[in-house]
Amino acid sequence: MAVSVPELSPLTPGASRVLDAASLLFYERGIHAVGVDTIAEAAGVTKKTLYDRFGSKDRLIAAYLERRNRQWHAFLDDQLARRKPAEPEEVILTLFASLSEWMEESQRGCGFINASVELAAPDHPAMPGIVGQKKWMRAEFVAQAELAGFDQVEELADRLLLLHEGALVSYRVAAMEHAPEVAYRAAGDLLASWPRR
Repeated sequence: MAVSVPELSPLTPGASRVLDAASLLFYERGIHAVGVDTIAEAAGVTKKTLYDRFGSKDRLIAAYLERRNRQWHAFLDDQLARRKPAEPEEVILTLFASLSEWMEESQRGCGFINASVELAAPDHPAMPGIVGQKKWMRAEFVAQAELAGFDQVEELADRLLLLHEGALVSYRVAAMEHAPEVAYRAAGDLLASWPRR
């Protein structure tokens, strides 16, 4: 399951520093809590450079989430290459098993869920990326369920997505550190009991 993500336009050194700083600050402190002055100072650039490269804070937020999406896809590709799942069911379970390792480096939870809470406006430039990332996960569950020969793959994908996203939320909001492991076991039970065509 190789992930296809469009290439990013090359960034100037200044833009790269801005995106590095914004990515860290947005994730660690929250999007609304971080202003462009703070980002520019952390990046060692002027506000003018930030606006010249990204146009607005909203576009910088979208770029941050696009980068995070790339990191997630690269992480999953690495997990699949390392774990070498042989069957579609194993691919699905790998997507769950990988959560534990991902959350070790993402103590503040899912950046997309966090952003969706802060960015309530449906027309925000970052919203297509947030929605697209979750739709991609569901589509991957559908694809693997179809390959495995499961019946009612749309319903199965809905349930798997709820387990997956629920683990991310529970890890962060309920301080449930073992949420990824619970979701992995629940997904295994679900697949074991799901009818096949």
